[in-house]
Order: sequence, then structure tokens, then C-alpha cells
Amino acid sequence: MKKIIIASLSLLLLFSCKKQFIDLSPPSNLNSSSFYKTESDMNQAVLGAYSGLRSVYNSTFIKLGEIRSDNTTYSWLAGNPADDNGIDVFASPLLPENGYPTSCWNSCYNVILRSNIVIGRIDNVTFKDEKLKKQYIAEARFVRALMYFWLNRVFGGYSTNGDLLGVINVDKEITPADAYKLNRSSLQGTYDMIVDDLKYAEENLPAAYSGGSVGRVTKWGAKGLLSKVYMTMAGYPLNKGAEYYTLAIEKAEEVINTSGASLVPSYADLFDVNKKNSIESLFEVQYQKGSPNGTAGSPWNNDFAPRFSDKEVVLVGDKGGTNAPTGDMSNAYTLGDPRKYVSMRDSWISSKNGAVQNERYVRKYYDVAVTGSDNGNNWIELRLADIYLLDAEALVRTGGDRNKALLYVNKIRQRARNTKGDPAITPPAGLLKDYTLADFANDNELLLAIEKERRVELAFENHRWFDLVRTNRAKDVMIAEQTADGFAPFIWSDNMLTYPIPTTVMQANPGKIIQNKGYTQF
Repeated sequence: MKKIIIASLSLLLLFSCKKQFIDLSPPSNLNSSSFYKTESDMNQAVLGAYSGLRSVYNSTFIKLGEIRSDNTTYSWLAGNPADDNGIDVFASPLLPENGYPTSCWNSCYNVILRSNIVIGRIDNVTFKDEKLKKQYIAEARFVRALMYFWLNRVFGGYSTNGDLLGVINVDKEITPADAYKLNRSSLQGTYDMIVDDLKYAEENLPAAYSGGSVGRVTKWGAKGLLSKVYMTMAGYPLNKGAEYYTLAIEKAEEVINTSGASLVPSYADLFDVNKKNSIESLFEVQYQKGSPNGTAGSPWNNDFAPRFSDKEVVLVGDKGGTNAPTGDMSNAYTLGDPRKYVSMRDSWISSKNGAVQNERYVRKYYDVAVTGSDNGNNWIELRLADIYLLDAEALVRTGGDRNKALLYVNKIRQRARNTKGDPAITPPAGLLKDYTLADFANDNELLLAIEKERRVELAFENHRWFDLVRTNRAKDVMIAEQTADGFAPFIWSDNMLTYPIPTTVMQANPGKIIQNKGYTQF
């Protein structure tokens, strides 16, 4: 449910002091220039870059990618905080000072800084094995590319001066004085840096790890992310088209045909907290519950639980009431699709009075916290099913082998129908049957079927909004959602496809940092 209100954006006059828009001193002893002396020191620096991802994924991306879309909303609309409401309903105060885009910007650049420390200082360390040195650089460059990919998708787009801009490219350690001289790169320029980082990563990362190193990114994770980057570049707003869809196919099929990755037998196994880093996973952000103060734990089971539920939904900790599936999301699943039972619930039963509470919530990340919101779920950033569906889409868009595209889609449907679902529902005959080309009158119908498969397969994994943007479907989908919900006519603006550059960034260099179209330049 998203009632859309078009906000009038006004200039906020604040203090004229410059604020540093990239934190050049991350809260870590790894900032000490004297620390980097041994291979072990550099390994700790690489792990510091990985650990920084937790602060990025804990909650901000869900708001920017899922709640922004037609997939989810808040389960308690009355009294929602202003920043949350602005993201959810495209409304005021979706302004440059909204806390969630600002948090995304700061957290991503913090991780980029950590990656740049590895890349910039590793040459001062003597390595017995040059291959290990290149691996550490490749890991840092993968993490940096991942952060820039997120920043580009959140903030990249048409600016107030009409240019297609990305974010601020920082590929090395810089001084505060240097930081104030920087402005936004072209969108193409930032993507060029992402591609260059991922190409280095795929060439210098190992194919697999063992023991305590499991969870570090492999060459297949780099190839998979590169395929996704090419898909995004092929679509809106760069619109590079067939050439880049073809590049995406090449990388996707390297993963599919040579990585050894395969779909796990049951969809439920993907999200079993005891089965992390599965054979289907290409990259997961690692979390572990039980660390001091719960700093390494994941919050989603608590964040997504109905706000006024008790132990009916989660056994330990608070309930956030965020990221609640919309009615349209609930209805997107075919009746009896086991993925719905794994991923969400439409209601819960009060332990106080036995009444059914018709309140939807995400169930995909269930765990029992140690305390507070200290859960053990990893965040699956990239997995084989995602690559199958991207490849299928790209094959259709390039006039390629539709039968191969359907083969990939049907593999996912086969896994879904062989997963244990809701015991209260008898699966109907022909549930999630294999598609044939005869089921589609044209390529557009096939593309819509692939889009729907992505929606239900990857629900609540933070793909939906960015899929809608790159395929130029956001306008049609969001207008349709408003119409179905019976709200006042929704006046769409393409400015809604990007978020504003945060106020703190704009203040750092007034007039130099160009704002996105639809927001006030100052």
C-alpha cells in the first residue's frame, strides 16, 4: 500500500561550514599507517572491508530497494517516522536530508575506504606468495565494486544540469583537502571503474575456499556480479542494449557451466540458518550471532516481525514492523507455491486471545536471537537462481535461444514445486508446471513471466526496485499498484527513479556537487 504524494522540494539553508562527505578515518585500528607490516596484517585489513558490509546491509538497503517497490511497505502506517514514510510512499520528506540515503552513502564510502587501504598499502608488505597478494587485492576490489554498484543504482541518474551522472569516484586513499576537490563522475565513468575492478577480481580470485575461509568471495562471485552489472548497464538509464546483454550472457554462462554451483534441492534450505554458504550461493555477507554486544549478528528477523506481535512470530528481541509484504506481493504467488510459505505469512495468531491478526510479514530470515536483534542469518547477495533468471532475460532480449531461457526458468520452478510448502494447502494439479514456448504469444509475454519469476523467487532479497528501474517498468508497475489500491491518481515523475544526493554531500562543495534532477541544487 503506497499512497503517492508529490513533494515540493525546497532549499534548506544550513550553516555554511564544510562537512566531510567521505569519512576518511574508519573506526578501526586498521587506520594506523604503521599497522601494515605482514601478510597477516593485510589479511585483517581485507576482513575489515568485508565486516564493513554488515553496516551497509543491516537495514538501509531493504528500505531503498524493497520498501520503495511494490513488494513491501510498513505494517504500521499511522505514525510512521517521516524518513521511512518518504521512502515508502514517494512523498515528502523524500529530501536530500532523508536519513536512509545519507546512511547508504556514508556506509558505502566507509567500506570503499577500507578497500582502498588494502589496495593502496599492500605494496609495502612483503609476500611469500605473489598469488596471495593478488587475491587480497582482488577481494578488496570486488568489495569496492559491489559498493559502487549499489551507489550507482541508488544515486546514479540524470542531474539538474541534464548530464547522466554516477557518484564520486575514489579509487585510492585521499586527504581531506583532496576530498573537497572531488565532484561526481559520469555514470559511465563509475561503471567503467566497477567493471575494471570486477575483471581484476575474476582473474585473481580462487575458485573455492575451505575451512575458515569459506565465505570469502570467489572468482564465480566476481563473474556473477559482473553479469549483473552488464545487465544493469544494458538497461535504464545507460540503455546500452544488445551489446551489454550479450556480455551479461557470457559471464552468466561461465558461472552456470563451469563454476560447479547448483540449485540446492529445497528452496527452504537457502534460508536455513544452519546451511549458510550453500552450493547455490555465489556471495553472502557473513553474520554470526553471539558476538560481544551482538555487533556481528543480523537484525532482519526482528526488524520484519509485526510490531505488536509477541512470541508468536519471534522468540527473542524487539519487533520492527518494517518490510511488510504488500497485498500485491502476496497475490503474486501462484496458489500453493511453496516459496510463499518459506518467504512470508499473511497473518499470525495472537497468544493473548487466539484471534487471527491479518498482518503480513516476512518469514524468510527466521532465527532465534541470542539477545535483542542478534540473529545468525547471512545476507545472500548473489546466488545461482538470480544468474539463471538474468541469463534467461538477456537471451530473450537479444533474440537468443528461447528454449535455453525456458530451461533456466523451469529449473527454478522445478525446485520450487519440490519444496515443502504450507501444510494447510493441498498443491493444485499442475502446480508451477514447466513452461513451453507455446505458453507465450510473443517475447514481451515471456519477459513478463521471467520478471514475475524473479519477483517471487527473489522476494525480500532487495532486487525488485532495481529490476523495475533497469527494465524501465517502474512507472507502469507503480501506477498500477496505486490504481489497484484505490488511491487518488498517481502522477508519475521519472525523477522518482533516483534518490537525492545527501545534504551533507552537497554542503561539502556547494555548487560543485551536482544534485539529481527533481531535487534542489545548492
